[in-house]
Amino acid sequence: MVSSIVRDREVGRLLFSVLLLAAWEAGSGQVHYSVSEESKHGTFVGRIAQDLGLELQELVPRLFRVASKGSGDLLEVNLQNGILFVNSRIDREELCGRSLECSIHLEVIVERPLQVFHVEVEVKDINDNPPMFPVAVKTIRFHESKPLDSRFPLEGATDADIGVNALLSYKLSSSEFFFLDIQTNDDLSQSLSLVLKKSLDREEISGFNLLLVATDGGKPELTGTVQLLIKVLDVNDNEPTFDQSVYKVQLLENAANGTLVIRLNSTDADEGSNSEIVYSFSSDVPSTIKTKFKIDPSTGDIRTKGHLDYEETKSYEIQVIAYDNGTPSMSGHCKISVKLVDINDNTPEVSITSLSLPIREDAPLGTVIALIMVSDRDSGDNGQVTCTMTPNAPFKLVSTFKNYYSLVLDSTLDRESVANYELVVTARDGGSPSLSATASVTVEVADVNDNAPEFAQPEYTVFVKENNPPGCHIFTVSARDADAQENALVSYSLVERRVGERALSSYVSVHAESGKVYALQPLDHEELELLQFQVSARDSGVPPLGSNVTLQVFVLDENDNAPALLPPGSGRLPPGAGSGGGVVSQPVARSVGAGHVVAKVRAVDADSGYNAWLSYELRPEAGGAHSPFRVGLYTGEISTTRALDEADAPRQRLLVLVKDHGEPKQTASATVLLSLVDSGQTPKTPSLMSAGAVGAELVLVDVNVYLIIAICAVSSLLVLTLLLYTALRCSAPPTEGACGPGKPMLVCSSAVGSWSYSQQRRQRVCSGEGPPKTDLMAFSPCLPQGPGSAGERQPPSESEHLENVSLLFFFLSILELFYFLYSL
Repeated sequence: MVSSIVRDREVGRLLFSVLLLAAWEAGSGQVHYSVSEESKHGTFVGRIAQDLGLELQELVPRLFRVASKGSGDLLEVNLQNGILFVNSRIDREELCGRSLECSIHLEVIVERPLQVFHVEVEVKDINDNPPMFPVAVKTIRFHESKPLDSRFPLEGATDADIGVNALLSYKLSSSEFFFLDIQTNDDLSQSLSLVLKKSLDREEISGFNLLLVATDGGKPELTGTVQLLIKVLDVNDNEPTFDQSVYKVQLLENAANGTLVIRLNSTDADEGSNSEIVYSFSSDVPSTIKTKFKIDPSTGDIRTKGHLDYEETKSYEIQVIAYDNGTPSMSGHCKISVKLVDINDNTPEVSITSLSLPIREDAPLGTVIALIMVSDRDSGDNGQVTCTMTPNAPFKLVSTFKNYYSLVLDSTLDRESVANYELVVTARDGGSPSLSATASVTVEVADVNDNAPEFAQPEYTVFVKENNPPGCHIFTVSARDADAQENALVSYSLVERRVGERALSSYVSVHAESGKVYALQPLDHEELELLQFQVSARDSGVPPLGSNVTLQVFVLDENDNAPALLPPGSGRLPPGAGSGGGVVSQPVARSVGAGHVVAKVRAVDADSGYNAWLSYELRPEAGGAHSPFRVGLYTGEISTTRALDEADAPRQRLLVLVKDHGEPKQTASATVLLSLVDSGQTPKTPSLMSAGAVGAELVLVDVNVYLIIAICAVSSLLVLTLLLYTALRCSAPPTEGACGPGKPMLVCSSAVGSWSYSQQRRQRVCSGEGPPKTDLMAFSPCLPQGPGSAGERQPPSESEHLENVSLLFFFLSILELFYFLYSL
């Protein structure tokens, strides 16, 4: 009757637990299966792929896998049909012990995109464990003086199963002296007692042999037995007694070794040695209790002996026997129920799995980088764990399920700013004081091609001397790409254009890897003064990115052209004319006075600047020191030094040497033949002049004199300006020249001399963007920075300010010259 009441209570409590568990599962939203323990290999559990909403053909490409912490490979998934099946033997008692709830928690992970599903498989108990008594034979001593209804506590059987399968009923073999009494405690545990129902007489019966049978509630039923050997003792007829049959004690799990658990007090109504009590643990006490506690035989003090751990065992039940020293000895029994109180002595554990690294810098927000699981073996608030991460990082933690978190991208990444992140994940429990644990995650940012190559400046100016050797290195361009690896590998190429009638690639080339620019052929200043083109820098990313830089190559003049003589009466050099000697024939009247211009030698130089500045001199061997003629140093005008007389030879042969100011100097010579005739014999053609013409000629001579004086004055100012400029530039660091050592030199033309005698040329400025232009181009003689000085521009120094003032003064001098010429 008592056994059936207990069983009904157990069934009610079990049904309530099952309903509570079902309601919790419905709210959690996870997939739930159940399987019986001891199922055979291959037993069907569930169609996990279908229940998770996954297609069968997605399982392999998306790297479908199942992970289970601490459960090994008990369950497996067939990737062909998506069925979850039993892979190895499942023993519920080994897996969960005496816990009412036993489940295998699975993590189903698929990638592309990364998803995590939580599956719970409940392991159902079957009746595979029979009830077990602590011993097979139990010896019980009963004194013959025992009163009726005397009780002897018995250790009940244990069943490793749970629920109905663990509901035990007991049956004692028939005896007229004893019966079995079963009492149910508040926690539904059963206390067994062997109760005397009839007075004993050792002289009639000295002992009894009974069989106690325990039967569980499973189907089929399983049983366990213990043989009770009851010995009837004589003489000492009073046993020690305790004031309580069960003592309940709470003890902190961190109690020090030797801490007093309880002090027992047992009394014996006998006197003398029969009342002297000795305490000891029951022989049925498990060895684990003997390693954790000790009892003092004299005082009954129970103290801790070893380290207690709430996470290992939450409670202990200690059976204590009190023996007296009578003959025979009598004993009393009690049970101490020790419940451990949890303290916060376990630090949280952090586990990081499924790292998706490295992460691309253009990854979208919300990308899952890692899965993080935290746990704490403590209970209550001590086991409640919160998870935080390093602040000021573009990532965040997102709680996915209970103690599971996902590390996701929270803001945009830029590898060029930060290439990797050292993240620290901190798990902290709710105990007091709280404990924490950390785990480090290194997140590497993978580069994408999002930066184009950049030049230090948008435009470079290069000076190259003409007549350079073919293949001469004239400049080096360099671009920097902020990306990494192949995305930062820069190659260079020309932006092909037409330069006049020819392609740009026929003039220059650029090395694809080094960026060195080469002149493919000798450049001619007289043909091309400025070559402007663009060089493209392109990286090797996908898609490639690029940028352009403009190069302005100024071709500097060399003195490679000798002066060329112009025919009389012509202002231009005829085609095919060379720099050889020429002959000028001119009749001269003997009546002309001193200073009269009788002829003029005209010459031009294809060069520019000082290389085109011509001077004239009369060879002394031609006319000797007493020659009545002279030549203007810069005008080429031949004039008389005195009045002609009859003593002068009728035919005068003059040799005029024309020189430029280049290095080395180039020369040309002209022969002037003068025929001295009387005034009446002067031809009417070029040599005959009217009085008005003579007056005009005299005015022209005066003008030439003034012009020479003005030019010399302005030239003097220019020379001072150039000297000042040169002194300032001497302090500047040397820059690499083109086609050879030394720094590039820009020679400025002097204003001294008559520029009207230079050949009028078309100044060709070729930028690769259209036909040549005829322009007067003035530029600063300040040399630009070379390719090695691509740093940031510094604020102008005092020397640079002085240079600017010098240049301004130079241009004002030129304007003054033009104004003077215009006024004349």
